[in-house]
Amino acid sequence: MPFVLIFISGGAILALELLASRIMTPYFGVSLYIWTGILSITLVSLALGYWWGGRLAGGTKPPTARKLGLLFAIMPALAAIAIIAACAIYPFAFHPLARSSLVGGAFAACMIFLFLPLVATSAMNPLLVALLLQRQAERKGDAGAGLVFFISTLGSVAGVIVTAFGLIPYISNFTATLMVALLLGVLSLVAAGSKLPMSSRGTVTACGIAAVIAAALLAWQGDRYTGRQGPVAFSGAQWQVEGTHSSLFGTVKILRSDADADGRFLRMYFHDGLIQNTVDSNQRSISFYTYALEALARAYQPQMQQVLMLGLGAGIVPSRLARDGAKVAVVEIDPSSLQVAQRYFGFDAKLVTTHQADARTYVGACAPRYDVVLVDLFQGDGTPDYLITREFFRDLRGCLKPGGVAVFNTFANLDEPRGYAHLLKTLLSELPHAALYRPDWPGARSINSFLVAAATPLPAPQRITIADVPERHSSTLWDMLAKPRPVEGDLIASGKVIHDAWNAAALDIAASQATFRQSVLETAPPALLLN
Repeated sequence: MPFVLIFISGGAILALELLASRIMTPYFGVSLYIWTGILSITLVSLALGYWWGGRLAGGTKPPTARKLGLLFAIMPALAAIAIIAACAIYPFAFHPLARSSLVGGAFAACMIFLFLPLVATSAMNPLLVALLLQRQAERKGDAGAGLVFFISTLGSVAGVIVTAFGLIPYISNFTATLMVALLLGVLSLVAAGSKLPMSSRGTVTACGIAAVIAAALLAWQGDRYTGRQGPVAFSGAQWQVEGTHSSLFGTVKILRSDADADGRFLRMYFHDGLIQNTVDSNQRSISFYTYALEALARAYQPQMQQVLMLGLGAGIVPSRLARDGAKVAVVEIDPSSLQVAQRYFGFDAKLVTTHQADARTYVGACAPRYDVVLVDLFQGDGTPDYLITREFFRDLRGCLKPGGVAVFNTFANLDEPRGYAHLLKTLLSELPHAALYRPDWPGARSINSFLVAAATPLPAPQRITIADVPERHSSTLWDMLAKPRPVEGDLIASGKVIHDAWNAAALDIAASQATFRQSVLETAPPALLLN
């Protein structure tokens, strides 16, 4: 029985660490900051837990086996109570913490979420070693310490696998965390009913029952307690959560606005704090970037026949191009994106060839057969590092036909261009002919910025027409197309080329993403960031 408890509590440790990364992402983004906080607080907590457990088990007058049994059995329940308290706090604490400081706030959030549960569960290991010592007539070898940590570590491996493939894709991170707490409460109840010697089974039983009831109650009333299902005022409308889809790549929320007198409404694709797309009740996109990507592709390749799109999103752009006769292939790593696009945004998978794969892997084996490659790859606050290296752009160049172009959707703050300069410098190392397009939105800083790049000199963009462009975007779109900006001079002056093996720009990129996340936090309601 003690080894079963150690195995499961070890799983809880890594489950919490994985869930913490998911819970914190909408508030703090995906960057060096969040993982530095998670890993450092985890290791500090484990170290203190091992030390504390050793102190409880040692001293000048070592405790009896019954006292050790009590301490060992009650730790899971104490960890569970700490987790439940964190779940009650973080929906209201993480947003102001992130707004005050993404770096300091990330560390504080990790302390709230991880510190006490990990200290309590890791203290079980030295307590069990002390119990094994008391059972031995003579102290031999390591007294079972190696076996204790071996089983605990195997439990951690199991915890990662179960959480990643058994919890995250199917239930919310809030509920999954409470399930971990409930399981730890049950462990204390099981220990109280076992033959493990302990001085007060009633205390252990009471703590276990309290943890189980509190975890179940908070999970049951989670929507009412947090308000995560809406209604929420956001972007000029009242929104309800129409659907939630979780995967290893984040949490997608489908938001639907209240209908007006004519029954018209808006539907939004909301992914970990970011608006990926918004459509009206006729499935027409009202997001500017969809028309910008299409317009740039048509302007530079008016006779395009073969199109590759990296990143599906709501599927609006590939659908529009395919309906006009282009043969379109889409690469998307997240299976939930395809489900969401089909269910809520009218995406017809029969019109395009869809590949569930990582964009990097796909372009690495790509043949030069595309007239246009559209790149719309985001996770958290930007494109993952391995998708902005020279090696990736080299493979991308290999996907293009002679004279083909790549069109990128990026975010940039040109008032602070250092982080963006690294992307541009790296892109030019393989696709040396490029132009930058940005809409003229007065007062906006971190905004969609579109790049057209090619291995050979760019052709002159053609005058084009696009159907169904919303009136609110029409003049902005045509003004933007008339004002390409060369990618040179100050835009790339501070840039460094990023390689798979060496990224000298990591801190600058993290700082740029942090600035963007702060802008998200200024507008997104806390209830929508809760996943």
